[in-house]
Amino acid sequence: MSRIQEDQIHQLEPLDPDCVQIVQITDCHILAGAEQSLRGMNTRQSFEAVKSAVLSDCGDIDLLLATGDLTQDGSASAYRYLAAQFEDFEAPSFWLPGNHDEIEALRQNFVGRNLHPAKQVLVGNWLIVLLDSTITGEVHGRVCTQQLDFMDNALQQHADKHALVCLHHQAQASGSLWLDEIGLRDAPQFRQRLMRHANLRGVLWGHVHQEAHQTIDNVEWMSTPSSCMQFKPGSRDFALGTENPGYRHLRLNADGSIRTSVHRAQI
Repeated sequence: MSRIQEDQIHQLEPLDPDCVQIVQITDCHILAGAEQSLRGMNTRQSFEAVKSAVLSDCGDIDLLLATGDLTQDGSASAYRYLAAQFEDFEAPSFWLPGNHDEIEALRQNFVGRNLHPAKQVLVGNWLIVLLDSTITGEVHGRVCTQQLDFMDNALQQHADKHALVCLHHQAQASGSLWLDEIGLRDAPQFRQRLMRHANLRGVLWGHVHQEAHQTIDNVEWMSTPSSCMQFKPGSRDFALGTENPGYRHLRLNADGSIRTSVHRAQI
């Protein structure tokens, strides 16, 4: 049985017909207790700093993407806290799970007026597909056959739309050995499957708590900082970085091009 509701399609009209404005927030690692910290950082406080930066800097956006590890402990109270925070954005928000998420607790408690479980979003000239790359009980990921078929069907059915595909685990190597050992185990096969689709324009993920962006064969491949602590780029073994929490802003243009930038919060 599928663990996400990929049969649902959500349709939106962009505020500007020439582009779709998106904010990606990822790897929030919220804990059940308001005073709890993760590796010395209160993840609720860091998330609220990121939220304030988005509200201050981004103006009107069409939608938000929450790309996994929304909580650290999978607790109902952590998801309910985060759901209330997302309501402040006043824009439709869509999510996919990460390896720290408890899928049933996520489904039942990360709910609200602007929170939607659909895994296909049609907005303007664009299709956004959200995949589940998690494996129950494992830190590393894999895009299973069911998810690959779902992705193929979505991109084929909407071949007239530019496509952005999102998942939690990294679709390209991060350059940090320890992170890539707990990344997407079938990344080469996943990339090969993706590149069959002429309408693919971008691939977006979290998990690595790092910023990266490269263009390969006219496709944008992007990872985004966590809304809490960061991981040190280029590290062989586990190491924390010194960068501030952040988020990614994306402008999906009607011609299929993507303009994007990472922004950091002040903490």
